[in-house]
Amino acid sequence: MPLSDVRYWVFDLDNTLYPRECRLFDQIDKLITAYVSDVTGLERAPARALQKEFFREYGTTLRGLMATRDVDPHHYLSKVHAIDYTPVDPDPALMSAIRNLPGQKLIFTNADTAHAEAVIDRLGGSDIFDGIFDVVDAEFEPKPHRGPYDKFLRDHDVDPTSAAMFEDMEKNLVTAHEVGMRTVHVVPGDDFEDNSLEAFELERKDDHDHVHHVTSDLATFLKPFGQ
Repeated sequence: MPLSDVRYWVFDLDNTLYPRECRLFDQIDKLITAYVSDVTGLERAPARALQKEFFREYGTTLRGLMATRDVDPHHYLSKVHAIDYTPVDPDPALMSAIRNLPGQKLIFTNADTAHAEAVIDRLGGSDIFDGIFDVVDAEFEPKPHRGPYDKFLRDHDVDPTSAAMFEDMEKNLVTAHEVGMRTVHVVPGDDFEDNSLEAFELERKDDHDHVHHVTSDLATFLKPFGQ
């Protein structure tokens, strides 16, 4: 599936536009566990187990909490994104590669816009992206459910046959492939290890039809497609 004719470049945010190795999402992950613990009254270990169960079943812990508890999603998002963004270093090589891509550059994230803007600002790309489609825009229905993809395509007038989606979560590329996008799985470097992650969170199935490309170096991967 070539990318030479792509005109809509669709990027996930967390662990895609910045390297998983900087461990920014570790902060969010811990705050999510604490939030689940506060809401349910569970100790940390069972709260974390429930968090992972929600993530696997609903796509996000937030969606699981909304389905099973009376949780204000805006309160949740403000709490779990109250983090230190300094681990995200400026990435001029990646921002230059994205800036030079022909067509629109869009972010499609299960997080919220404030978090996305904070990350982009740290990366040095506040003037690059043409739009952000966040979990609020998706009415709190996360990837990989089909609804957010269809709404994203409508809201940003994206032709999926001319679009490529970049994601660290392979399961989110299944739906991208179904709607007609080219797909790129952004993976950690081979030496990355994190025992806090479940196997399904780092799952790599390179032989599946829904994964068209795989890279652990997004800047280098994108550079040949620049104008």
